[in-house]
Amino acid sequence: MSASTRSGPLPLGTQLARRKPVVFRHRHHPGEELGRTLTTFQLTMFGVGATVGTGIFFVLSESVPEAGPAVVLSFLIAGLAAGLSALCYAELASSIPVSGSTYSYAYHAMGELVAVIIAGCVLLEYGVAASAVAVGWSGYFNELLDSTLGFEIPQALSTSFIPGSDGEATGGVLNLPAVVLVFLCMLLLLRGATESARINTIMVLIKLGVLILFIVIGFTAFDADHFDGFFGAGLGGMTAAAGTIFFSFIGLDAVATAGEEVKDPQRALPRAIVGALVIVTTVYVLVALAGLAAKPASWFSEDAAQDAGLSQILNDVTGSTIWGTILAAGAVISIFSVTLVTLYGQTRILFAIGRDGLISRRFTQVNPRTLTPSFNTVIAAVVVALIAGLVPSDYLWDTVSIGTLVAFSVVAIGVIVLRRTHPDLERPFTIPGYPVTPVLAVLACVWILVELPGITWLIFGLWLVVVLAFYFAYGRRHAVLNHVVDLEDIAEPRGDEDD
Repeated sequence: MSASTRSGPLPLGTQLARRKPVVFRHRHHPGEELGRTLTTFQLTMFGVGATVGTGIFFVLSESVPEAGPAVVLSFLIAGLAAGLSALCYAELASSIPVSGSTYSYAYHAMGELVAVIIAGCVLLEYGVAASAVAVGWSGYFNELLDSTLGFEIPQALSTSFIPGSDGEATGGVLNLPAVVLVFLCMLLLLRGATESARINTIMVLIKLGVLILFIVIGFTAFDADHFDGFFGAGLGGMTAAAGTIFFSFIGLDAVATAGEEVKDPQRALPRAIVGALVIVTTVYVLVALAGLAAKPASWFSEDAAQDAGLSQILNDVTGSTIWGTILAAGAVISIFSVTLVTLYGQTRILFAIGRDGLISRRFTQVNPRTLTPSFNTVIAAVVVALIAGLVPSDYLWDTVSIGTLVAFSVVAIGVIVLRRTHPDLERPFTIPGYPVTPVLAVLACVWILVELPGITWLIFGLWLVVVLAFYFAYGRRHAVLNHVVDLEDIAEPRGDEDD
């Protein structure tokens, strides 16, 4: 089967609105393909690995001061929004099982301009998430060194430079542990998706075991007084905290980025997405309850909660450093998986964008032995390491949330659009309650978005300006679809075999 080619440029309006056709049952692109090696269980662990740990190990100290004891409901609000979006992801992932996740879905459903904007969102989402978690991991690593070996990495090499409002700078020069973590993840990803998935599964099981330990010990110190003034922060506080928390549900999107590397994707993707959501939400709520059972909400604003706070809770409850050391060790091992999977997601999105010609084709170079995008992985790791080494985590959390919320909203809208434009599309999984479910998903995301601080929107807006400038300078001229006169020329019915 051949496609018609175009000799002249498309009108701008036509180019911005054009959509990629939903093509090929077994091959979705005429270019490079990745190997399908992942199982449903490994894919579920990818989702859990990218999620559990990111929110719980670090974000309680950010969200409890905003919402007070009602942070438990903040986790449920974020979980509800993520759950509605997860169902939308499951439908699109089963219908279009390719790399690129939200970016690819937007290109198929809403056109090139929306896809470019979403590409900017998800690249920001994954790049900053990987960096933020690496920064947080550094704190646990230092505590583990202190509790086991009696020394810490000097501040100059374990924290980044922090400009002070009074002109006095604090912090160090470079967060070296965070940089080392990113490059260790890079080396593992270069070995291949299968090896990465196996190591991730081991680390996730360790992570869940450590958090169950925390839940059990935390509830032994239950104090009902810690829940007094439950709604003291009001609805605004709860939704503000939900916005901060929401970034931790990035794992659901990470499952979809692996769509091209999983066996039997039409079945595996929906099961993995929903399974990861159930595990994640349950663990988040139980850990938040256990933390508040052991400590009043005011404690989470103190310095002790900012650096490895869950370990400190265990130390205080038990009167021994042993349990806190075990949790810190589990965090050091398991939070590795969060950086691993978010960095993985970043590379697969870059792969999809490069295959469409919107960035350099070098990002699609696949190692013939490992079937992984090697150049892509190295570049992504270098950028993430620079951010992790030089930018404090306080500047990163909400920036991740805004990218995630916009991406989740677009996935829900994409379900509605494709139901109208491709009613006969093969959908192994269909969301219940259509069209109410995707509409509620969008409204839930918008509700949290409006509560994010103005500086987050400013950073997001500036980033999109950079993304669009690059598109008009490079991507528009190099897009693969420039060479196609009629997009339907490259489309096939989903039930046909490849030519």
